[in-house]
Amino acid sequence: MTRIVLVVTLVVANSALAAQQLSVQVRTAKLRARPSYLAATTAGVEYGTRLTVVEESGPWRKLRADDGRTGWLHESALTTKKIKLSAGDKDVEVGADQSELALAGKGFNAEVEEAFKESDAEADYTWVDRMAGWMVTPEEAMAFLSAGQVEGGAR
Repeated sequence: MTRIVLVVTLVVANSALAAQQLSVQVRTAKLRARPSYLAATTAGVEYGTRLTVVEESGPWRKLRADDGRTGWLHESALTTKKIKLSAGDKDVEVGADQSELALAGKGFNAEVEEAFKESDAEADYTWVDRMAGWMVTPEEAMAFLSAGQVEGGAR
């Protein structure tokens, strides 16, 4: 009887310790040093990559890739489904790119931009167009947050 209880206990313990596997469900994602979008990036992962859950903190998961890369990723970029990449029998339809989707989500598109320009013909959009092309590195963003003592800055 003792052996049966011991075997059952070991099987239950082993299944409880079995690491949860998740797949990246976005095109690319950045693993972070802490569970925050403001944290430094530790590695990048691609769509379909299988990752092992190491730890959880609210909607964030600390993950480990098979090659040893680790970091935190928000659950919205993950799925429990195993993603199988395969070629289809027809071409993929081209849609909006990421920047267009972000602007559309905010209600901003080419038509709205044109209406703004028409409503004030003297407005100078040179700097707006220039700023749209600026790229800020994660290191620059962290330095800015730290200098301003913004919550979530470098710690």
